[in-house]
Amino acid sequence: MLADSLLNVHEESLDGRDAVLEGSNRVVLLDRDGVLNVDRPGSVTDLDELEVEAGAAQGAALLARAGFALVVVTNQACVGRGALSPPRLDQINRALDEALGSRIRAWFVCPHAPEVGCRCRKPGTLLLEQAHGLLGFDPAETWFVLDAGRDIEAARRFGCHPALVRTGKGRATEADYPDVPVWDDLLAFARWLTSMR
Repeated sequence: MLADSLLNVHEESLDGRDAVLEGSNRVVLLDRDGVLNVDRPGSVTDLDELEVEAGAAQGAALLARAGFALVVVTNQACVGRGALSPPRLDQINRALDEALGSRIRAWFVCPHAPEVGCRCRKPGTLLLEQAHGLLGFDPAETWFVLDAGRDIEAARRFGCHPALVRTGKGRATEADYPDVPVWDDLLAFARWLTSMR
């Protein structure tokens, strides 16, 4: 039986010595596929398929340097469908984090197939609630960088700001959500956000 969700947190995110979370409490939520890595049909199930999305490494670096804690919130139905084991998913996520400069503070993952009807699969908000419970950020002051309509709906339900990027499914999503702010990629968003602070 799969757990309600999968969680991998870097230990430094949990104690009072973490100045980023304790002091400014600034968090940026990130979808994975289409934002951080190139989205593939059926998701990435092998390390050979992992390719960092345009602007992702530079954007993650810029946000981290500005004091933002980066938290990934992702659906990975490939686990529930049996195409990928949880340990293998963790290996892929760790490889992606390394490619991004080891800047991801925590991963919140829904491993279920859509037909399970779980609460953690976006557009459900359970993963966002879990991230909030662990890190204590203010949703009303938090951005969620994403590329799909289900992520936008999750952000709206949870009360954080959706930030659409044109990588992944973003260009196709943009037409359906004309009221959602859009950037070309994570780097463009990071430049905007850091210039506002």
